[in-house]
Amino acid sequence: MSDLPSVEVLESRHQFPCQFTFKIIGSASNNFVARTLAAVRTELELQADPPCSIRQTAKGRHVSITLEPDCETAEQVRAVYRRVLTLEGLVMLL
Repeated sequence: MSDLPSVEVLESRHQFPCQFTFKIIGSASNNFVARTLAAVRTELELQADPPCSIRQTAKGRHVSITLEPDCETAEQVRAVYRRVLTLEGLVMLL
């Protein structure tokens, strides 16, 4: 994902504050899940992990993480996207 959704697009599709869904796929190795959760926690200044579900692929090489943190603004969503895009092992971010 090279282009982040604009603030205008996010605000036209979501009423902030809201619970925003991030879908993240990455390598099942090198603590990808823990690093992803820590990145989102840090970016949103959360004390605990946001609601999430984690599934591993059949062969175990990748994991799918669905995160649903509360986001106050569209810019917070963009900040999470920017942070997650820097993670080693990221395959896809939706």
